[in-house]
Amino acid sequence: MAEILTHIKKDLAEELKIFETVFSQSVKTKVSLLDTILNYIVKRKGKQVRPMFVMLTASCYGPITQRTYRGASLVELLHTATLVHDDVVDDSNKRRGFFSINALWKNKVAVLVGDFLLSRGLLLSIENKDFDLLEIVTDAVKRMSEGELLQLEKARRLDIKEEDYFDIISKKTASLFAACCAIGAASSEQSPEVINKMRLFGEYAGIAFQIKDDLFDFSEEDFGKPKGVDIKERKMTLPLIFALSKADKAETKSIIKKIKNHSTNPQKVNEVINFINLSGGPEYARSKMYEYKEKALELLAEVPESKYKTHLQGLVNYIIERKH
Repeated sequence: MAEILTHIKKDLAEELKIFETVFSQSVKTKVSLLDTILNYIVKRKGKQVRPMFVMLTASCYGPITQRTYRGASLVELLHTATLVHDDVVDDSNKRRGFFSINALWKNKVAVLVGDFLLSRGLLLSIENKDFDLLEIVTDAVKRMSEGELLQLEKARRLDIKEEDYFDIISKKTASLFAACCAIGAASSEQSPEVINKMRLFGEYAGIAFQIKDDLFDFSEEDFGKPKGVDIKERKMTLPLIFALSKADKAETKSIIKKIKNHSTNPQKVNEVINFINLSGGPEYARSKMYEYKEKALELLAEVPESKYKTHLQGLVNYIIERKH
């Protein structure tokens, strides 16, 4: 699956280079500490899946414009800000195998860096009068915050039902993918109907992306995410929710007790993982992941044929087959 991403990046090489320039210029500052931290962030950028969703969606309807690059930068500024803040909230010392901002410069600095990135996104849009793009991203920020808080609320009781789970991940994870695709269509001056269709496409792809993340918790392979980490963090993932829905009251009570009181005990965590595996939790989650993948691809069926549409299809396949 890595070759799919490599092929897409090769085709978008020039566009990605321009995007990186726009993004780098948007975070320039005369504060030396901030400049040092932002250089650290830029050099350790991820796979750029979200900016590619923006640019490929725009390319399906016309040429990439400066509005497209600004929209992709706006999304990346928001995404980076949320990652920096998430590491503070989760007290995480690593991000993509490197030390997190809070690990190197402490929480106070990390929170302020996240705030700076958010403000730069706002200014980038306002200065260029991209108010429609700003509205799309602001709605995503609101939904992401709601999703995080809803997850925290439910995690205290460990009583999340399947409908709660999909509500949480639609807000927390999928809303940003939805924003990427809506921004791509909006930057190509498409109608509200097309923008909404692409927003929904992105949401379905984002839901599939999150379910794939859930499944890493149960893999025997080394995918870069420690096995059982979601259980240790007391997160209610789809495989666990499904397994609990099939258990009797006594077994449910026993499993929830292990998660609540023994999440740092490797033996107890393995017992929970075995329970989920024996209940068919990963298989059920995988079936739902493919269901959302197909729903996303169905929406692409109405998009005009082009290499960019093919790349979008490839990107959806990549996010559910990726190794980390």
